[in-house]
Amino acid sequence: MKTIKNLQNLMRVLQDTQKLTSAIALLSWDQECYMPKGGGEARAAQMSYFKGLEHESRIGDTMKRALSEWLDLETGELLTEATAWDAPSQALLRETWRDYHHATRLPSDCVRTLGLETSLAHQVWIDARKQNNFALFAPHLKRIVALKKQEADYLGYTDSPYDALMDEYEPGMTVAQIVPLFEALKTKLVPLVEKIGQSSISADDTLFRQYYDPKRQWDFGLTVLSAMHFDMENGRQDHSVHPFTSAFHPTDVRLTTRVDPHDLLSSLFSSIHEGGHGLYEQGLPSEYFGTALGTSISLGIHESQSRLWENNVGRSRAFWTYFFPKLGAVFPEHLKQVDFEVFYTAINGVRPSLIRVESDEVTYNLHIMLRFEIERMIIEEDLPVEDLPEVWNDKMESYLGIRPETDADGVLQDVHWSGGAFGYFPTYTLGNLYAAQFFHQAKQDLPDLEDHISQGKLLPLKSWLNENIHRLGRQYSSDQLVRRVCGELLKPDYFMTYLEEKFKAIYRFS
Repeated sequence: MKTIKNLQNLMRVLQDTQKLTSAIALLSWDQECYMPKGGGEARAAQMSYFKGLEHESRIGDTMKRALSEWLDLETGELLTEATAWDAPSQALLRETWRDYHHATRLPSDCVRTLGLETSLAHQVWIDARKQNNFALFAPHLKRIVALKKQEADYLGYTDSPYDALMDEYEPGMTVAQIVPLFEALKTKLVPLVEKIGQSSISADDTLFRQYYDPKRQWDFGLTVLSAMHFDMENGRQDHSVHPFTSAFHPTDVRLTTRVDPHDLLSSLFSSIHEGGHGLYEQGLPSEYFGTALGTSISLGIHESQSRLWENNVGRSRAFWTYFFPKLGAVFPEHLKQVDFEVFYTAINGVRPSLIRVESDEVTYNLHIMLRFEIERMIIEEDLPVEDLPEVWNDKMESYLGIRPETDADGVLQDVHWSGGAFGYFPTYTLGNLYAAQFFHQAKQDLPDLEDHISQGKLLPLKSWLNENIHRLGRQYSSDQLVRRVCGELLKPDYFMTYLEEKFKAIYRFS
């Protein structure tokens, strides 16, 4: 990148703003992991205050001066000198202006109010979920929905207010693009679920429902994270109600998981999943942290990293060829006499599940489609918040053939709405699609990859992801990155081919 003094001034402004962003993330992480319950109200006030400062830093005079030297603040068009710069420099300016333009459309009061409401709502959501009481959470959700609709109006949109909200997580993505994509996937996923259901092969997960010592579960998860080369000198793992990853800098990345004594796989796959997110954050270039060159591209690309590690690697035959004996040594009382094929089939069992984060690879995307439809009803059609439990249960029955008996297993199971993350859910399915295509390309570029994984050598894959995705920051859009890495745009066929080949082999159908 060009060492131009004025551009470095802009970078310093951005990195100062990022310090506020990191402080907010740290407050949020602490709220979910360690903050005493009584601290909720004070924490909400702190979050609101710092989010206001962060927003003002993004649009204030210092930012304006630093950015306006190189581009037109109204249009984002680069000034003459900047048009001769190299691609990374231009990308930094382009993405900085995009963030600035987005931020200028939101009044600071709106940002502060949303920060306050979501912080308060998160604590209430935890209690409501424990008590199985949606009515406790509903008033907070009403206020958040009203604020998110207001936010969409401020940001502006052409077709759907949902587009404005989704753009925050997957830039450029629209409802018009997602709907046909989801419909095409659904037409292939439903028959696949039916074929698996008709198979004579049985995946018995009762093996995982016995008592498994939480401490040993935790330690085994750390063993796998170490094999993935998640750097514990620059990261850590903690407990939370809903697994998530926070990054304050590539040298300080926090993973969380939740441990269920009667579900062996929940904590492990959460650790692997969040470890994939963590590797992305640790792989970003530290020298550009806080700028577009040191920031992830989108939530869909971010999710591709977690889903690639969780599913393409973590549920693969090659992975368990190496790790099954090690898991058996940790839990000999349960696994010593278990046949490998029985275990491998069990971890890839396909059956409708009430809980998204515990669902299998085949039915997972049906959960996302359900949430996408409901969010659109809320934002586009003014679906009353009070009607959400019934609508949720009806759609769950329609999509997966099962009906939640409690709100905790239904409408209250996800943390996202308490944080105002409307428009986030579609990125999960996009992440699955990106993951399958990236993993396919990794196997082309690394012909011995499967052998490496079966020997517990995960560094070649981690290094490939670092080189081809992580180190690039936001130099490229999601489409541009996929084309750069794979030589073509995103193709859902890679995901369906992956599923069909894998599950045909497990469940033995044609």
